[in-house]
Amino acid sequence: MDLSWLIENFSDAGSATIGGGAIGFVFGIAAQRSRFCLRSATIEFWRGSLGPRTAVWLLAFGAALLGVQLLFSADILDAASVRQLSTTGSLSGAVIGGLMFGSGMILARGCASRLLVLSATGNLRALITGLILTVVAQASLRGVLSPARLELASLWLVGPEARNLMDHVPHNSGLAAGLVILALAAGMVLHHRLATSLITTSLTVGIAVTAGWWFTATLAGQSFDIVPVQSVSFTGPSTDTLMAVVNQPNLPLGFGLGLVPGVFAGSFVASCLSGEFHIQTFNEHAPMPRYIAGASLMGFGSMLAGGCAVGAGMTGGAVLALTAWIALVCMWLGAGVTDLVADRRPGQLATG
Repeated sequence: MDLSWLIENFSDAGSATIGGGAIGFVFGIAAQRSRFCLRSATIEFWRGSLGPRTAVWLLAFGAALLGVQLLFSADILDAASVRQLSTTGSLSGAVIGGLMFGSGMILARGCASRLLVLSATGNLRALITGLILTVVAQASLRGVLSPARLELASLWLVGPEARNLMDHVPHNSGLAAGLVILALAAGMVLHHRLATSLITTSLTVGIAVTAGWWFTATLAGQSFDIVPVQSVSFTGPSTDTLMAVVNQPNLPLGFGLGLVPGVFAGSFVASCLSGEFHIQTFNEHAPMPRYIAGASLMGFGSMLAGGCAVGAGMTGGAVLALTAWIALVCMWLGAGVTDLVADRRPGQLATG
């Protein structure tokens, strides 16, 4: 696709911002309508019931994995341009950060993406929790918590030659894995008789991740300036957006700057049109200390793991980055342990 008109009229950075906003808007609508949430999927899984929330997550992840692997097969996406595959990563960060993030999303009742989506529906708990998460993430990236993050990340580093799983598995394994996951999700869809609209919006979440990789890779190939090849992620872009608004008179344009408000706008529109927008605050069943603890764990954990449940788990997992897959597995493990300790009553089974 020729993006020259967009580049000529809005510059490279402006084009990236517009693309991020459009993809974010679609993601926000789809995530709000599908109730896409890694936390809900992990709770169903660990409580022994693979229900609709798990099916939604598998549909989204399978679509992202299959779509991104098709981009690699078509030479639209190059591993050398993908940061998760071409730079040194941290296995210790993926493990420790993933466990922390998984625990935090149970306590805060939502991961970074879910908090952003819920914020746009009038959920003030999610808004405040998301702001705390962002501040802690910034402190972990460049502030007082950064020495601890760097120390933990340096415990076990892995180079790009080992980080790219595509170099260590049979050809087209990624495509096959995407098809298997979608087939598993299809079986669950049939079993639970999910509505067509739910299936469509779940797949659209994964397609948005694919679209992010496609758009930034295409833009980078046609741009005169350096454009980072990236896709949907939330902790880093949310942190950059907040710090830019607070510290800089002129916002630095880029994909992430468009993505975050785009997701918020999409979710807001979807919730208003469906009549689901309503104000929610903290109460005795949703105590603020619990949410603050969860936000803090996710803020530090996401920066240590290299991303959030979407940024590392789906976006990084779709390019078959070793650290992303390890972080994702550890998010599931951390969520399971925390749910068992904090929320599950003796003898309780999954109810969704």
